[in-house]
Amino acid sequence: MPHHDLTLTPAGPAFTPRYRDRPLPPVRRRNPYVRLLATPGARAFTLGNLIARLPMGMFSVSAVIMIAGSYGSYALAGAVTATGLAATAVVAPWTARLVDRYGQARIAVPATALATLGSLALLLCVHFEAPVWSLFLAYAATATTPNTGGMSRARWAHLHRGDPASLHTANAFEQAADELCFMLGPVLAAFLCSALFPEAGTLVGAVLLLTGVLIFAAQRATEPPVAPRSAAASGSLLRAPGTASLLGVFLAMGAVFGAMEIVTLAHVDGPLAGPVLALQAAGSCAAGLVYGRAGRSAGLRTCLAAMTCLMTLPFLGAWTGSLAALAGGLLAAGMATAPTMVTGMTLVQRLTPPGRLNEGMTLAVTALLGGVAAGSALGGWTVEHAPTTTYAFLTPTVAAALALTLCVATTGMTKARRSS
Repeated sequence: MPHHDLTLTPAGPAFTPRYRDRPLPPVRRRNPYVRLLATPGARAFTLGNLIARLPMGMFSVSAVIMIAGSYGSYALAGAVTATGLAATAVVAPWTARLVDRYGQARIAVPATALATLGSLALLLCVHFEAPVWSLFLAYAATATTPNTGGMSRARWAHLHRGDPASLHTANAFEQAADELCFMLGPVLAAFLCSALFPEAGTLVGAVLLLTGVLIFAAQRATEPPVAPRSAAASGSLLRAPGTASLLGVFLAMGAVFGAMEIVTLAHVDGPLAGPVLALQAAGSCAAGLVYGRAGRSAGLRTCLAAMTCLMTLPFLGAWTGSLAALAGGLLAAGMATAPTMVTGMTLVQRLTPPGRLNEGMTLAVTALLGGVAAGSALGGWTVEHAPTTTYAFLTPTVAAALALTLCVATTGMTKARRSS
């Protein structure tokens, strides 16, 4: 017969048995990502967003293969894609501002339709070998593509406002999705262009983009409400305390990614270059999912310090002359990317007025793209002028150190982090 410990309850003379010899069953914590996707409507808009986001890793690779194959010039292909990147940097913040002012569905669908027409126009121009100027014009039209990742993050911020732990998990999930799409997109594009026809990557990417945005925009129940114009403060977000300096950090972070891509491609220089480079995205994706389970942020300074240290590993791997060591270094270096991006995007959300969240996150992405372009140029210059490509791997390390220095020197970001 079990032993009963009978204690007097505060409510009265009744006795309550307490069983000492029966241990309580362990409490099992529910997976935070399962709990996140259990949010009503979350799976539907996530599916549409993933379909729409996959082409983001396909378009540039498809355009390069398509243009270089038809016109016989990689320089022309690079110039066309660079023009599209520059046009996106100018147009994207305005598109995001319209999304904040009039709603995601009302703006994202027509903006995506225009971008899809631009992709199809580029496809036709290349197929019929139209004048070179038409390639630049057609690819520039794709700049109206909305920031689908930013719109998805805005939905999570609306659904989990007041719940920092869930929002942290959501941002980690979105960053892992970014890494997965940019890891699979180029592979899918290269396969389609080589297995079917040169224009297949662009065609499939355009169809996926439009289909995904239509599915995403149809989920009106989870769409953030449009803020009144009086609440969405007018003027540039760059004037908000801490925003301009934070964008400077994003610019330096983009230089890390752009330089690492160019240097790795130049160092490996062969069919294994793509798979080896993809290991960096794989490491970032895995680290992002683990970071999201933590339920809290490590702080931007800490993440940037870790990134600076881990970015030295590809250099050390290349120094050994072993491709396996370089691959391992890239895998480890990528593990700092997602946590840093998650923490940075969370800080952007804190600094941006609620009525202009899409615009704020699009500005961050624009700064990243500008940094990628600058890092690519700097990495290419270093490859050409360094004694060996091994030394060029120091370029992303220097860029990461610059991002850390900017973060430490910025008092606005520190105050925002302390007040959160």
